[in-house]
Amino acid sequence: MASSMTRIQTTSYSKFEDFQYKYFLSICAASIAETVTYPLDIVKTRLQVQGEDLARGIRTKKPKGFFSIAMGIIRKEGVVQLWRGIPPAIYRHFIYSGCRMTIYEGVRDVYLADQKSNQVLKSLCVGVFAGGLGQFLASPVDLVKVRMQMEGRRLLQGLPPRVTSTSQALRDIIKEGGVRGLWKGWAPNVYRAALVNLGDLTTYDRAKRFILANTTLEDNYVSHSLASCCSGFVAAILGTPADVIRTRVMNQPTDERGAGTLYKSSTDCLVKTFRKEGFFALYKGFFPIWARMAPWSFTFWVSYEELRRIAGVKSF
Repeated sequence: MASSMTRIQTTSYSKFEDFQYKYFLSICAASIAETVTYPLDIVKTRLQVQGEDLARGIRTKKPKGFFSIAMGIIRKEGVVQLWRGIPPAIYRHFIYSGCRMTIYEGVRDVYLADQKSNQVLKSLCVGVFAGGLGQFLASPVDLVKVRMQMEGRRLLQGLPPRVTSTSQALRDIIKEGGVRGLWKGWAPNVYRAALVNLGDLTTYDRAKRFILANTTLEDNYVSHSLASCCSGFVAAILGTPADVIRTRVMNQPTDERGAGTLYKSSTDCLVKTFRKEGFFALYKGFFPIWARMAPWSFTFWVSYEELRRIAGVKSF
């Protein structure tokens, strides 16, 4: 009888072809997960920026919670606006998810296959590296996504439209701050991605291996689902503070030189947020972040493993 640790055999692809398939399949799985859970990201972003406005003394209306903001978007802007900014969010995964998944798996299979001591520590380091590098490369489209998410809110406040398309947003960002402006807010973005991947990639990998080694479950959608539930929760805990800082830094207005008018840096944003709003402001939007990461992680990992099975690529 086959062991529960048995992996689906690869077909006779070359190493490069195998890399291409894995890269492509990770993009497909990430696009599915992003589309399904994107409305939660919109609400999370609005919730985080609302806390910033209150701290600055802008109190035009009573503060709203997660469900109030969601219903407000539907009533005032339309259901379709819950997917505003989805194109750059998908484009981001062409770089981010493709890089983080293939880098992590490639390094893991080469350097972490000996089952020696410090396996978990090494796995954590690889997860942080893969996520940070992937996010740094994808930071420009993430900046566009945040701006597009906030556009409906700006219009309701009577402000002029700022973003109409991904290409227009990229051109405007370059005009404001040059090519370097495309990486505005990259630091908290990279920190967040590194922490999220530490929670998502590494937790999924280790949890799945633990489940297969210590239970009678096989390498199928059941073990994938259990491991993805663990990864989504840990990723939300580790990534929320950096997500709050990232959103605020990216969404702040800029002067004629392209410098932020509210925060000098990510550290400055962290300090001001903590002083004015307290520690728990760093977890503003935790519920929608966790509520999104849990189904996102579940949808991504189950889709990714199934796509790999169909394509004849071994299980992650």
